[in-house]
Amino acid sequence: MSSKAHLNQAIVSHFLEMKADDKPNKEILVFEKGGLGEDVLTYRSLYENSNKIARLFLENGLDKGDTYAVFMRNHPEFVYAMVAGPVIGAIMVPVDPRSRGDRLRFLLANSKAKAVIVSGENLPQLREVLAQLPDLRLVLVVWRPEQDLPVSSDFPALNETLEKASWDRVDQRIMDVRHPMQIIYTSGTTGDPKGVMIRNNRFGIFNIVTRLVWKYKPGDVLYSGLSLTHGNAQAVTLFPAIGTGTKAVISPRFTKSRIWDICRKYGCTSFSLLGGMMGGIFNEPPHENDGDNPVKTVISAGTPVAIWEDFETRFNLKVLEWYGAVEGGFAYKPPGKGPIGSFGKPLPGMMEFKVVDEEDTDLPHGQSGELIVRMTKGETKVDYLGQADASEEKTRGGWLRTGDVVHRDESGWYYFDHRKGSELRRSGDFIQPDHIERVIGESPEVSEVCVYGIPAASGAPGESDLVAAVSPFVGKTIDPADLFAKCRKGLEPNFVPSFLQVVETVPKTISEKALDRVLKEQFAPDAKNVFKSENYK
Repeated sequence: MSSKAHLNQAIVSHFLEMKADDKPNKEILVFEKGGLGEDVLTYRSLYENSNKIARLFLENGLDKGDTYAVFMRNHPEFVYAMVAGPVIGAIMVPVDPRSRGDRLRFLLANSKAKAVIVSGENLPQLREVLAQLPDLRLVLVVWRPEQDLPVSSDFPALNETLEKASWDRVDQRIMDVRHPMQIIYTSGTTGDPKGVMIRNNRFGIFNIVTRLVWKYKPGDVLYSGLSLTHGNAQAVTLFPAIGTGTKAVISPRFTKSRIWDICRKYGCTSFSLLGGMMGGIFNEPPHENDGDNPVKTVISAGTPVAIWEDFETRFNLKVLEWYGAVEGGFAYKPPGKGPIGSFGKPLPGMMEFKVVDEEDTDLPHGQSGELIVRMTKGETKVDYLGQADASEEKTRGGWLRTGDVVHRDESGWYYFDHRKGSELRRSGDFIQPDHIERVIGESPEVSEVCVYGIPAASGAPGESDLVAAVSPFVGKTIDPADLFAKCRKGLEPNFVPSFLQVVETVPKTISEKALDRVLKEQFAPDAKNVFKSENYK
């Protein structure tokens, strides 16, 4: 091991090289393929395949500081490509696999990606924007056998590189934990997303959080269907599995209908969710064996209060709630501790929270204001790609401005209210969409629901009329009269939506947040898929 003394285990590529020597055959990641088999990744395969890609990058002129994009669903090649970057100092841009058109072009152009590793299933989306990407000079295609796609002849296949038995190994070239590892883009719910520079030390930070918060135990098996392009899947599942040797099972995409079957098959004891996903799972028809599963803890960000306790009871588990953003800030509520509805408290000794008004005046408990965050040790900094002014404003006065309106109780527990500027108010009442979404979601024909506001027809300043966008289960039909009747029975009059907007699917960000901006753009009061409450009394 003396020959590895120069390696720094706080950098993921270094860590894997050490583990490839120490525990080469340790199974870390299992990529299940929806009933079409599975791929099992060991420390050795993670190290060797990522090193092969690092060599391929160097041979094609990519080096320290260059950016490359990875555009695919959750496949082993995603992880290989991710870990290849830190070996040579290239910077990965994970791209939401649902991206296409202007958004896809923006992400690749804004990051100045010189290469894209793309799965065959996503290649048509990439072809649509190739002519608009002057910086791009290398496209590598990953062909997955379970997708039964023809092999392209006009782009090289990454498969050929990964199948090599021998190659010219690349020594670790980056020793600085502050060197950039990724550029992760924000959701962009209100406009163009911003690219946040993520540095190599994030791997070490994830290991600290795993020890202090997730507290995975020997024998635990993790599960995630969240896209690995999102910080949640990396923080809760991928990097903790690599860093602790805890096995993780990963699906190509989130599946609310198969999630329990997957967890039973692999003995998964914990999985991660985002709030919108939890509502979707809860809307699935009840089964007698809902509580008969190996899952002990669901690690969730944004659990809807309206279903929190019932979700725990129905599925016989506990929720560990947490709060965080790619720019920074972290809080958590341990399972079974603290009040339902709170996202927790900040990590003690690591960061400080304040709730302030528009003048940065501290607000007392019970009053809502913007959450601002400061590191207690080290610098509070955000580095948006190519946006120095926005980066400086985000941490004005040494405090990270989260843009989230929250309040805290007298015991110091924090509660999320809404994104700044996006609150819903109707006839003086502040509306909690999750309560409306639960009532509508209990209808057996409703698969997904998103409640949002449009400017009130009354013209009252700051007031909204409510729209419930709903999508049906396959083979089901939405009956507007029935849904409006259920809303009037289960909700106060002021909470009954003014409109139902029936859509095939509810559009979402990579973090599974409903894109109400898109729904608003698609909404028209006289559209064929829009139904007015006043017509169904």
